[in-house]
Amino acid sequence: MSLTIRTGTIIGALALALSIGPALAVGDAEHPHEPHEGWSFTGIFGQYEQQSLQRGLLVYENVCASCHALEYVAFRNLAEPGGPGFTMDQVRAIAAGHQVLAGPDEDGNTVDEYGLPLTRDAIPADRFPLPYTNEQQARARNGGALPPDLSLMAKARLNGPSYIYSLLTGYEDAPDGYEMQGGMNYNPFFSGHQIAMVSPLYEGAVEYPDGTEATVEQMAYDVTNFLMWAAEPKLEARKRLGFQVMAFLVLLAGLLYWSYRKVWANIEH
Repeated sequence: MSLTIRTGTIIGALALALSIGPALAVGDAEHPHEPHEGWSFTGIFGQYEQQSLQRGLLVYENVCASCHALEYVAFRNLAEPGGPGFTMDQVRAIAAGHQVLAGPDEDGNTVDEYGLPLTRDAIPADRFPLPYTNEQQARARNGGALPPDLSLMAKARLNGPSYIYSLLTGYEDAPDGYEMQGGMNYNPFFSGHQIAMVSPLYEGAVEYPDGTEATVEQMAYDVTNFLMWAAEPKLEARKRLGFQVMAFLVLLAGLLYWSYRKVWANIEH
């Protein structure tokens, strides 16, 4: 490629970027944004905030769990390294606060005398229970909308954590003249701007044991951290391994270069 062509390509790319920039700025409200303090888990050395994860679990259980499942997370995961940092005794207590379907009893029954499914207290090996028995029940109780499972939501959406945070804090009144469908709520961060879920967070919706003020932004921040951990529980271990591999490769490159210089030092060219 000649210098002239290369220069023209660069100038063209810059012109395109400048032309797109204002367009993106105009629709800025439609794109996810981060909390002011950003996310602690981003970057090479990023880590989860353990206290935020514990508060996020509280928000999930008190606000989200009535509609949204966390199907791929087991209670025992809460005690694993790199997570919320609960002890196994705490995990047992958390699990015991949930009911899960029990297997057949000694007579082979799966329902009680009233026709209701047999249940038992959950144990650490169990996964978080589903809020609905089936998809049809979920839709019937939510005006036809199906609440998505949140286990992998933070990885299933582009800029997942920022998208979740934006969605939870982005409810507002529809602009004048904007036609809303019945039973829908306006949220500029949701595709189509109309969402069936009402704003789930309000000031003081939960009471944090550590005394943190439960503002909408704080609860959104904490539950987003928790859902990010649920989607990628091994993030910290993966980053540690990646750093170790890169350090090894740098050391290996240095040794190879030193060996090369040593071997060829006395050889005439």
